[in-house]
Amino acid sequence: MVGREDKSSRRTGVGEKAMRAILRLPGMDRWHPWLRADKSDIRWIPINSDIEMPVDAPLPLQILDHLIEKASHRVIVDYCGCRQGWKCKSYPRDIGCLMMGESALDITRFPFHEVGPDEAREHARKAVDAGLIPVVGKARADNYIFGVKDRSRLLTVCFCCECCCVTRFTRYVPVHSLEPIFPRLEGISMSVTEKCKGCGKCVEHCYIKAIEVRDGRAVIGEMCRACGRCADKCPAKAIEVRIDDPDYIEKTCSRIHSYVKYD
Repeated sequence: MVGREDKSSRRTGVGEKAMRAILRLPGMDRWHPWLRADKSDIRWIPINSDIEMPVDAPLPLQILDHLIEKASHRVIVDYCGCRQGWKCKSYPRDIGCLMMGESALDITRFPFHEVGPDEAREHARKAVDAGLIPVVGKARADNYIFGVKDRSRLLTVCFCCECCCVTRFTRYVPVHSLEPIFPRLEGISMSVTEKCKGCGKCVEHCYIKAIEVRDGRAVIGEMCRACGRCADKCPAKAIEVRIDDPDYIEKTCSRIHSYVKYD
């Protein structure tokens, strides 16, 4: 058993090195469809309950409710390919992606079932309750992963963990290439307060390695995509997530709709 785990670890290490080398090749964002700014636009929807919001503004999870309500079709993939493939031990493997739009019915590489709005919302809440964070938008890579021709009619809602999700490989994408395809949620900001004790829990849970401890205090770098994991895991509650734009939901949904027709 130990030998098998050692071999698996070596394969994982080799795979990550290869991915890092490929994603850092000059010009990748100009010719590879997965990194082209006209092919993808995705962002995290933080699940933190203590987000500082403008007065009367809805919490970010209502973005999902809006997308679910407007979608022409909604399908739930029967399991998460990332967590299943990496044999995740921290989060449930049977909570798969929620895919929406006409092309969701064309998925060929994973089992799925079509659902109505209520069941789709229930699935999303189940994922959030399990600690999984939604990543939403048009992800060109998913056309390949799910075996769907790219007609800009496949809306992705993945529910991701920091340990297994394929999005962790974006840590190897240069920030100037990452920003156009993986922007932060509109109007969101992250900050470290004086409560920080430098324990490093945030560093352990950052999927993109965008935070580090310097001189006894956490420092958030420019790679941060504002997923909110660090704030959720901080035992001192020293990281604040804030949204200042009261129209952020309308702006987010409008931008997503400019890339993918899901209704």
